[in-house]
Amino acid sequence: MSRSLHTHQYDIFRTLLIAARQDSGLTQVQIAASLNKPQSFISKYERGERRLDFAEFMELASILKIDIAAFVAAYQAALATKAHVRRYAHPK
Repeated sequence: MSRSLHTHQYDIFRTLLIAARQDSGLTQVQIAASLNKPQSFISKYERGERRLDFAEFMELASILKIDIAAFVAAYQAALATKAHVRRYAHPK
């Protein structure tokens, strides 16, 4: 399994995270403050310059109120179709 930041799989993951942040209405600055990190931390994983590990993802998911099961389903659907990522349906 490749650990590269530049895989199709990681691109799907990043795209879904960006969509979840945008759907939440939170800015990178607001999320960074909640994580006690600089805004650049958020920017770097969104641009694919930094890899997000599982523990970081879970903390982020809590802040963004991501339904993990729905997020994983959207990820798997995007992988299966090999098409452009459908937006993650963020719970309102």
